[in-house]
Amino acid sequence: MAMDFPVDFRCPISMELMQDPVTISTGVTYERKNIEKWLFSYNKKTCPTTMQRINSFDITPNHTLKRLILAWQNEEAARSCESRPVRSLKHDELVSLLATMESTPFKVNSLKKLRAIVGLGHEVKDDFMRCGGVEVLVQIIAQILIETFDFVAFTACEEALGVLHQYLSLSEEDEKTIQLLSKPESIKSLAIMLQRGSGEARFYAVTIFQKLAQVDYNWKKFVIQDQGFEFFRSLLELVSDDQICTKASASALELLIEILGSSKTSRLKVIEAGAVCILIELLPDSNRSKCEKMLLLLKLLCECAEGRLALVEHGLGIAAISKKLLHVSSAATKITVKILWLICSYHPSERVLEELLIFGSVKKLLALLHIDNRSSTKEKVVKIFKLHGNSWRQNPCFPCELKDHLGLMNGSC
Repeated sequence: MAMDFPVDFRCPISMELMQDPVTISTGVTYERKNIEKWLFSYNKKTCPTTMQRINSFDITPNHTLKRLILAWQNEEAARSCESRPVRSLKHDELVSLLATMESTPFKVNSLKKLRAIVGLGHEVKDDFMRCGGVEVLVQIIAQILIETFDFVAFTACEEALGVLHQYLSLSEEDEKTIQLLSKPESIKSLAIMLQRGSGEARFYAVTIFQKLAQVDYNWKKFVIQDQGFEFFRSLLELVSDDQICTKASASALELLIEILGSSKTSRLKVIEAGAVCILIELLPDSNRSKCEKMLLLLKLLCECAEGRLALVEHGLGIAAISKKLLHVSSAATKITVKILWLICSYHPSERVLEELLIFGSVKKLLALLHIDNRSSTKEKVVKIFKLHGNSWRQNPCFPCELKDHLGLMNGSC
């Protein structure tokens, strides 16, 4: 169970107890790994708490606060020293099942029983961890690297994933488990299950990858050096076919957003795997939530020249994007405008500009100038018309009733 601790000991970004507190130029203290990610991975130029612009990126260790935190932790440890971990009522059964699994190749029945026991609550979950249960599960999962085509080993791996998913759903952040899952053999095994497992097993694999993404796992190394293309192709297959598992499809979308948001290198891999084509073809029939996520993925991909090119060269690319403008949600419209701005800025071919006109983007962008108040979205719309307003106005397909309005808008720009 999470321990309450003084507010001043919390990192303002993660709201978790700080282990390595550092202070930035605005005077605010953060956990080192969180503020470094904010400043150097996400390239932010403002203080997350005060939103002040940061002129100096120097980071100073806060030794005083660290001493206070350590002193508080020691006091808490002293208070709880007499309350040693208590064995759960299922302890003997846990030990027996784990011993059986380590001594026999036929593990599936034991894993099914283990899954039911681990799901009973935190007390059993903690006992399972102390008994070395996570290590046993990771060993079973890694076994498919050795026995790749063995049906028994594969089925056991799927069941082990189910137990691990059950365990992780009861854990806020288990650093030891994350470290075990981050090992190359674990990653490769999970990737195999993502490609070849049942719908349920794929869902479990995706959720474990999400856990890794949340603790800033080094995706770049995995994507470049291992099987990045196959990994992304498996995720895209889940996204495009929610008949496999609806939960897995939604989780795969979220995982892609997490990965692509923090790794530009991985965007090239996912473009190579056909992401732009798949997302464009799924957009027309997607619900609001899924549509917003797909548009966000397309926006991330369009920040690369290869992504923009794939979108404009797709026969339905401009049409699919145009249809979603002003028809899904304000969040979807904001993302769509960003995509159109990127295309209009970097790929304004005659055909692209004509398609934007024919499929209604230009008319909707003009409407946005009246609907939207002063915002970054409206500023992008104005920039688009500054670049191409005259070209559209001279096009014979441009609605006559809007020509005067566009002329006035261009004059005011």
